Amino acid sequence: MLEEILGYTAGTLTTIAFLPQVLKAWRTRSTKDISLGMFLLFSLGVALWLVYGIMISSAPIIAANLVTLVLASSVLIAKLRFG
Repeated sequence: MLEEILGYTAGTLTTIAFLPQVLKAWRTRSTKDISLGMFLLFSLGVALWLVYGIMISSAPIIAANLVTLVLASSVLIAKLRFG
């Protein structure tokens, strides 16, 4: 039980950390200071963590990485759309 609480807490904090970047990118329509390579690699890594979480049936890993992948992908989409 403590492990799951720790996992959900860690996942929530690291996932929420992306929210300001997502909001800023979409609000300002500016992503010039965001590295495309970094977000491509990061999104791939998060997708692999999601697959890993599914493979080991870990709800905290699945939940955190699913939401993080959505947020990181939205920054990636903004980068591709707005340059």
